[in-house]
Amino acid sequence: MATYTHGHHESVLRSHSVRDIANSAAYLRPHLAPEVRLLDVGAGPGSITMDFAAAVARVTATEIDEGALSLSRDLAERRGVTNVDFAVEDVHALSFDDDSFDVVHAHQVLQHVGDPVQALREMRRVTVAGGIVAARDADYAGFIWFPVLPELDRWLDLYRRAARANGGEPDAGRRLLAWARAAGFEDVTATASTWCYATPEERSWWGGMWADRILESALARQLVDDGSASADDLRGISDAWKRWADAGDGWFLVPHGEILARA
Repeated sequence: MATYTHGHHESVLRSHSVRDIANSAAYLRPHLAPEVRLLDVGAGPGSITMDFAAAVARVTATEIDEGALSLSRDLAERRGVTNVDFAVEDVHALSFDDDSFDVVHAHQVLQHVGDPVQALREMRRVTVAGGIVAARDADYAGFIWFPVLPELDRWLDLYRRAARANGGEPDAGRRLLAWARAAGFEDVTATASTWCYATPEERSWWGGMWADRILESALARQLVDDGSASADDLRGISDAWKRWADAGDGWFLVPHGEILARA
């Protein structure tokens, strides 16, 4: 098992909670139907999960522990969503029977697991023959931004080092197709999509979120505790995120790899 690099600080959830089918799973939308049973691996705060629940018959949401799972459970209760089940699961060894789901989905999950190929094998095992295993992951080495700020170069280097120290692969997007083939999938459609932040509102949200996250999240604690960065270093990176957000010509691109793998 790998360690989840981001943790669940408010600044992290601020980012994750705006995700939905439109901005994070559009590639999967044609395969959602009222009769579908869907497994959502690593549901996080549950915003995509609840969107799925409105489109399919039943969703099962999983997380690595009860604390993480409570985030999506609480959202379901607040929204009055009743067709979602919840389970604490390790994606490397799912407890579900073979052929339990029509669609199995994981968003920004495989970059954090210790063995993504084994995870995909398990996702395939619990999918019915002819069903879909869908995964989407960012590719940190492909992040592009302007203006060029040395502190943000440092931020990206620190994050990628921390993620790998935790057993993950931050440049997962480009590897999804290879991982799926290694897991035994023969029918795989690989695509890509992006998030782009360029308006004043988008920059304020993205830059403000990371300005807080680099100071207060599990990532920040890890970087200081292992000696990768000092508190002053992180404050400098936080200030750079604010300068980027305030730049009238600021622009940030997050590329994602996607796969639709037929079981």
